[in-house]
Amino acid sequence: MLIHQFYDTDLAHASYAILRAGQIIVIDPARNPQPYYEFALQHEADITGVIETHPHADFVSSHLEIHQTTGATIYVSHLLGATYPHQTFDDGDEITLADMKLKAINTPGHSPDSICVLVEDENGQTTTLFSGDTLFVGDVGRPDLREEAGNITAKKEDLARQMYNSTRQKLMTLPQNVVVYPAHGPGTLCGKNISPDLQSTIGRELRENYALQLMDEQTFVNELTADQPFAPQYFGYDVELNKQGAPDYAQSIANIPHLNTDAQLNEGTLVIDTRTKAAFNQGHIKNAINLQLQGKFETWLGTVVEPSEPYYLIAADHEKLELALSRSAKIGYEQQIKGVLQSPTNATETSAELDLDAFKAHPESYTIIDARNWNEINAGLLFSNALTIPLPELRKRLNEIPTDKPIVVHCAAGYRSAAARSIIVQRIVNVPVYDLSDVVVEFNNSTPSLTGMEGGKTDYLKSPLPGRI
Repeated sequence: MLIHQFYDTDLAHASYAILRAGQIIVIDPARNPQPYYEFALQHEADITGVIETHPHADFVSSHLEIHQTTGATIYVSHLLGATYPHQTFDDGDEITLADMKLKAINTPGHSPDSICVLVEDENGQTTTLFSGDTLFVGDVGRPDLREEAGNITAKKEDLARQMYNSTRQKLMTLPQNVVVYPAHGPGTLCGKNISPDLQSTIGRELRENYALQLMDEQTFVNELTADQPFAPQYFGYDVELNKQGAPDYAQSIANIPHLNTDAQLNEGTLVIDTRTKAAFNQGHIKNAINLQLQGKFETWLGTVVEPSEPYYLIAADHEKLELALSRSAKIGYEQQIKGVLQSPTNATETSAELDLDAFKAHPESYTIIDARNWNEINAGLLFSNALTIPLPELRKRLNEIPTDKPIVVHCAAGYRSAAARSIIVQRIVNVPVYDLSDVVVEFNNSTPSLTGMEGGKTDYLKSPLPGRI
């Protein structure tokens, strides 16, 4: 058996192809199915099955498209309530892959319909666990994303109790040499304490994972429900989209209109400008929001823009425009794009530049907005008089910002403050609004960002796992 991991650093998402005797089972595929087709072609094999460990909240899966293209059977828990053609895959169910078996384990906790997949080799030995969002390296899946989304909803405390039982009764009893392959690595918002490693073993997790240590159920519930990161607006939307199956990836992108650089955009429709903040500050369309492509673009797009809210998408050139489209599609947000265009000719609005010396000398003369996330804010303010409005809440709290003094916005490294400043100036025009940008590190070099939320690599990686199992 050959296991191949496909890892997307933008969303910290890991999907897998299991190859045996010319047959491939894909687990938790990303939106674009092409890498899985290429893998199958490279190995002269057929994709015969797709397993969804649960309806994902943080990305859109290509399971339905792969089924429609290849005829592969989709396997999901009966609890998911899938509306697409599928085969149920729950406790006691098996998939035969040549001389090997893939077995389902129901592991509610991250979601009520979560499953893990156990691999049994040709000798009947359990070797591998594909743990979805149930068990990560160093963590377990957060339990608070299904209170209002999905076929079955549940309170976070109830799901945390289910996670306690799933880990103790089903996962922690597995042989310690079983290799663990999770659906996410560090940087995802599906956990809060994930290790940089992209694979582990049951034995290592028993020793090192805080959630698998000896504790009673209530202590576990308290620990797991505390200090989870924010949940972007798009999470519930993606759960529902994955439950019904997303449209064809390439065709959905092809349907988006490409506009001329001098196109007149509909007034009142949101504009998302993905160019660098330097380019944006030199000239942008009035009321555009600056969500830079080189950062955690998908996360912030799905945080700032509401599901189904129409918007235009701007990029610096053709290559970056194609990249912005593909990254929007990862979370299903390509369907609400009204049109895309490269650097528009009417981008004449400029951004006010902060006199840093004046600010350092008299910070009390400014209204300071702290746009970091709550976990960072709670760890300590950089400016004692700052008004705390995290970026995910900003569009709904603009009326709380006083306008009697110039405004300075900061985050931890400059990405979120650029977006925040561009949002604030849409409502406040009688005083200048400044972005402290990356100069903020001079005020507190130890201030961390939330697991890479300020930026990060944007390459799509396909990583072979070491050796054969």
